[in-house]
Amino acid sequence: MKRDLCTILDLTAEEALRLITRGRRMKREWTDGLLKPTLCGKVLGLIFTKPSTRTRVSFEAAMYRLGGHCITMTERDSQIGRKESHADTARVLSRYVDAIMIRTFRHEDVEELASFATVPVINGLTDRFHPCQVLSDLLTIQEKRGSLDDLCVAWVGDGNNVANSWINASARLGFTLRLACPTGYDPDSGSLERARAQGRGKIVLTTDPFEAVASADIIYTDVWASMGQESEEAERKSVFAPYQVNGKLLEAAPPHALVMHCLPAHRGDEITDEVMDGPGSIVFDQAENRLHLQMALIEWMMSPSAFESALGNA
Repeated sequence: MKRDLCTILDLTAEEALRLITRGRRMKREWTDGLLKPTLCGKVLGLIFTKPSTRTRVSFEAAMYRLGGHCITMTERDSQIGRKESHADTARVLSRYVDAIMIRTFRHEDVEELASFATVPVINGLTDRFHPCQVLSDLLTIQEKRGSLDDLCVAWVGDGNNVANSWINASARLGFTLRLACPTGYDPDSGSLERARAQGRGKIVLTTDPFEAVASADIIYTDVWASMGQESEEAERKSVFAPYQVNGKLLEAAPPHALVMHCLPAHRGDEITDEVMDGPGSIVFDQAENRLHLQMALIEWMMSPSAFESALGNA
């Protein structure tokens, strides 16, 4: 049976943790020259209607390292840009490739693609969710802390797609999530309601960033205006100015707190240079770990026997 990743809620807690475990082992195997090319002969189709640096390079590198191949399509050079439906695109690509990754605006487009594809579909980012980012962030946190137990994550800024995926992750894995967002910029209400109904993670929504970081192990931020919101940039800068992750905010957090940002960063807006380049920043480690988590993800989807064998033999 094929598996899709439209949101983190498509995974059980055990599956999410197994992906993190496999990603960390693949990282060590690559470093030690022991990584096996488990996806030889496999092809991953990449569809981009939003620009990308980390998503594109990490998926292409992941397939290359595992012996597979990528076919990358932008809106300009695919028929999606000429109004072919996602359903028809899914039907056709399923006959050519072994899995599909799409990075786009509307989350409904990913769901339609997954519904009609007979191969696994991965959400590389939509306006509502960014599951690959948060799964790789959890890998980084486990790597740095040694465990995800008793974890408290503070989100500071816009209640955007990454924030929504953090809510889903809290619902699945049961850690504490404290979200500090300005009034009117809250995360998706449906995601919050579903997460709270599950009752696993403790999710707190506040407008006070100092309250959010007071007991945080991780302080996380993102740009104030995402792609497609450029016309709101000036207004958002004014609204979000009190939510900058800077030295003053870090003084309110525990000394061990680590700082994360999914990049690209607008230095001087949502985060200062002193914090992003400071001793508590793990921003570039988390960027690297996109690669390792996604190697585990595509192996799990495209060669589940290899995935299970690798975990069983470790």
